Amino acid sequence: MKRLVGIVAGIGMLAVAGAPQGATAQERAALVWGPCEKESKPVSPGNSPAPAEPAGSREECATLRVPLDYSNPDQTIGIALNRIKGKTSRDHLGALLVNPGGPGASGRSLAKTVAAGLPANLADRFDVIGFDPRGVGHSEPAMKCMDFETYYKAPGLDHVPANKQEESALIDRARQYATACGDRWGWLLPHISTENSARDLDEIRAALGESKISYLGYSYGTYLGAVYATLFPDRVKRLILDSVVDPRQVWYGSNLIQDATFDRRHRDFLRWTARHNRVYRLGSTEKAVSFAWYAMRERLRTRPAAGVVGPSELDDVYTVGGYSDVIWPQLAKAFSAYVKKDETALLLSAYRQHALNDANDENNYAVYLGVQCHDAAWPRDWARWRTDTTKLHTKAPFLTWTNAWYNAPCAFWPEKAGTPVKIQGSKKLPPIMLVQAERDAATPYAGAVRMRKLFGSARLLVVPTGNHGVSLAGNRCVDRRLAAYLKDGTLPGAAGHAAKGPDARCAGTPAPVPVPVLSKS
Repeated sequence: MKRLVGIVAGIGMLAVAGAPQGATAQERAALVWGPCEKESKPVSPGNSPAPAEPAGSREECATLRVPLDYSNPDQTIGIALNRIKGKTSRDHLGALLVNPGGPGASGRSLAKTVAAGLPANLADRFDVIGFDPRGVGHSEPAMKCMDFETYYKAPGLDHVPANKQEESALIDRARQYATACGDRWGWLLPHISTENSARDLDEIRAALGESKISYLGYSYGTYLGAVYATLFPDRVKRLILDSVVDPRQVWYGSNLIQDATFDRRHRDFLRWTARHNRVYRLGSTEKAVSFAWYAMRERLRTRPAAGVVGPSELDDVYTVGGYSDVIWPQLAKAFSAYVKKDETALLLSAYRQHALNDANDENNYAVYLGVQCHDAAWPRDWARWRTDTTKLHTKAPFLTWTNAWYNAPCAFWPEKAGTPVKIQGSKKLPPIMLVQAERDAATPYAGAVRMRKLFGSARLLVVPTGNHGVSLAGNRCVDRRLAAYLKDGTLPGAAGHAAKGPDARCAGTPAPVPVPVLSKS
């Protein structure tokens, strides 16, 4: 699961998209770099404030033709790239490719954030390369399965069905989305996978003229990086995996595990709110604040805030708090204003800022499903989903049903699932660096430990927080270790692994400061 979005009734079909016309292997020529189209604001790891772009941006863009089907490479598709060029040729460290995760997220904005966030004397020595994976953003074609304005219309049905009729409506919606993707993109879906994206990475490496690349991947980007390292170990110079996916749980199992860890992280938020009861007045214990939370959710079922924010939209907004505590003060303030003062403006504002979706979000979601539904097998019997979800919901009610519906199209996906790449180390690989928060909800700690075992040369750096995306998100200790590794391969910690614990630790960033709830003027 990546950041969740609402699933709503009334799905509209888009026109059928045709297969690519006449794109051949001969089109895969040298990259031609030029000016970039205007992008959205830079992506920032961990949802922390993004650093400003470098003054006099050195950004350039290009499109690389890659095989649609690597077993029959004549037909091609386009992969959109950007580059923040290093300023010096002396001691140049080559290309640093970056990926923010998803699957389905654009990497071009992240390249600008990484180039701005690295120490200047290090950023100047790298060409930082971002890319939109196949099907995403500026890549050609960009997958879009539904009309986003209809699909994301709020308020939607409650993610927690109260009866069989509501469950059936949500099942139908998931099936319709899967069918729409198949009708529109049947020619492309067999070729949307992590393995093919890893092969695209190697095409990028070759087009850049590099014998080896460095790579920084967050979240799902850690799995993409691990697949690349497994397939092309002798082409890796540096490999940093931040917020690590468990490679043996892709993907149905990993989403079930997330249900528990997101619930745990939500309870962290409730406890933080309780500790600041003098500010928010929602209760001085987790139990009291939890009661207020679920009472608010139930009330929104029949009285959506501002006619827009129902229980599903509430879930979507507060799920973002599971990724980063940076926004906890905003979320607690909106929660308190609604419960204590019956004010809806702050909830509506939080929804518009964190959960309102547009055409780009629908594109991201289509590719997310395209990759995850194809990478590995999912249960095709809805009874299995219902049983697993109902059981988990009793222990972890915050996100379990929401997560199930987000992934439910995989139960009806028109393309047959493949077999995941077996992640494994190699003597050809350099030592790699793993970075992980202990209470990360999206990519739980156990996944980082598993990845470290699979890559014998890996070292694991841990911080005692729950934020998703640790590097370049404000933790100076982590960023110093990252810079040292990128510069000369220096890894954190001593040689040899601890049995279960990390190889090195950094202190976490401070807990957020509460923001008072002000009355309406």
